Amino acid sequence: TKPTGAIFVHNIPRWLSHYAEHLNKIAYFRHWIAWDSGGAPMGKTLLPNHYGISYYTKSKSHKDFKFFDIRYPHPRCRACDEFLKDYGGKKDQAHGFGPLLSDVWNDIHRIRHKKRRDEHPCQLPIPLLERLILMTTDEGDVVLDPFVGTGTTAVAAKRLGRKYIGIELDSDYVEIAEKNIKMVKETKINGHFVSVYLGHIRTMRNKDFKEIWKNKGNLKLLDKKKYKITKPI
Repeated sequence: TKPTGAIFVHNIPRWLSHYAEHLNKIAYFRHWIAWDSGGAPMGKTLLPNHYGISYYTKSKSHKDFKFFDIRYPHPRCRACDEFLKDYGGKKDQAHGFGPLLSDVWNDIHRIRHKKRRDEHPCQLPIPLLERLILMTTDEGDVVLDPFVGTGTTAVAAKRLGRKYIGIELDSDYVEIAEKNIKMVKETKINGHFVSVYLGHIRTMRNKDFKEIWKNKGNLKLLDKKKYKITKPI
């Protein structure tokens, strides 16, 4: 990878701990991201409630690798549609696009419905991959997935205006991936690439628009190098 490159490894914690023995020798550890995906206990174990995503960079210096602030919409009550968090009575000061990400992600869920899945047993949700891509790359950068499966990473990269390289041994999955990639169009708002599902954006509804505009919600005024938008809840 380039000096600015990043590596993400996704698996259950047990196997990530083994991978770390090698990765720590060739790259620099940045974060362990806990993706809260839910699960069922098996035998004498704790309830497996998250997957891990190990985040490494090629460069040791913070000045040499890319990292962009990512925000996600404020969680809201499904019944009353109000913020779940009261922010100490200072809701009017909350950022229009939501809080900054932590290393625990519980706003993106596994693909559970059959109608949304393809034939690959380990399919990841596109918003998860889009978030990782937005966090560490610029438009036009190259995204590599050595186990691309049915092309979800390539789909996410193409939507966001990135180049992509995918590697897959199974010819059936390759065929599905090619079809998925051909169907994708870049996603832009006011000329900026964004991770967006227009029918489900929580912070861009008409009732919120005035508040967002007040809180730097105008995409034309946003510093695209500092703020990038990621998956809505």
